[in-house]
Amino acid sequence: MADIISLLLPFFGLILIGYIAAKVTKQPAEALGWLNTFIVYAALPALFFKLVSRTPVEDLARIDFIVTDLAATYSIFIAIFVIGRFIRKSRMDESTIQAFAGAYGNIGYMGPGLALIAFGDRAAVPVALIVCLENALHFIVAPAMMAAAGDDKRSRGQIAADIVRKVALHPFILSTAAGFLAAGLEFEQPSALRQFIDYLAQAAAPCALFAMGVTLALRPLKRVPVEISYIVPAKLIVHPLVVYAALTLVGGFEPVWVYAAVLLAALPTATNVFVLGQLYHVWQERASATILITTALSVVTVSLFLIAIKSGFLPA
Repeated sequence: MADIISLLLPFFGLILIGYIAAKVTKQPAEALGWLNTFIVYAALPALFFKLVSRTPVEDLARIDFIVTDLAATYSIFIAIFVIGRFIRKSRMDESTIQAFAGAYGNIGYMGPGLALIAFGDRAAVPVALIVCLENALHFIVAPAMMAAAGDDKRSRGQIAADIVRKVALHPFILSTAAGFLAAGLEFEQPSALRQFIDYLAQAAAPCALFAMGVTLALRPLKRVPVEISYIVPAKLIVHPLVVYAALTLVGGFEPVWVYAAVLLAALPTATNVFVLGQLYHVWQERASATILITTALSVVTVSLFLIAIKSGFLPA
């Protein structure tokens, strides 16, 4: 138990520090802009490049792993969409945001730091693959679903061009692709470059978690949506269990790969779900509430999954 606490205390402690700092200093939300820019465009890309570029190239070609993980994640997406659309009778655009709330975890901000603390450098490659390829698929699915719902009034060509641009130019994906190239060419990084990348990468987790705490503090909970009753358990409990079942059923993966995928699946709803709601003017307040509630509850659920993994209750 002490090992679990030592893993989680720095992690959730940073979120708490950010939350308290925001409440005490009363800074406006706009003050967080440059920190988020540094995280997304410098620190996390450096971390992904570092992880991937220093990995044997044969470990990077596990298509079976990422396909299985994506299939498990999107089974949750489809299930939540069906509940929202056909049982709750929500509009298609609302059901889409609900589905993302249940399947799109905060893997970019929270995933790398926690997985590397919990499982070490061996978790680097599965984490990078999941973060980049899941994000790429989300960038494709979101505008496609919103176009089908009629919320995106652009032409099909404009939507397709925007999807290509977001996927091709996203800093996470660019840095991971550069890491793949460096690994494939067995590029020996000069000492100065290696130290610079390490320096940026070390800032990724602390800055991202602090920023998340600030974001939670600046997003007050005004009401608890009814949809929380099925979205929260789907995201925090069902999603990681489905990922675990899928990967163990397919088999042939290193235990640390399975555990890293389960841990990322157990993370709370991504802040990007609120961004999507803002972009399309749908389900914004309820998306904000979902993010806040799943993040708070994930302190317990992530801890339980780590205990189950470390104790051998979830054999891989």
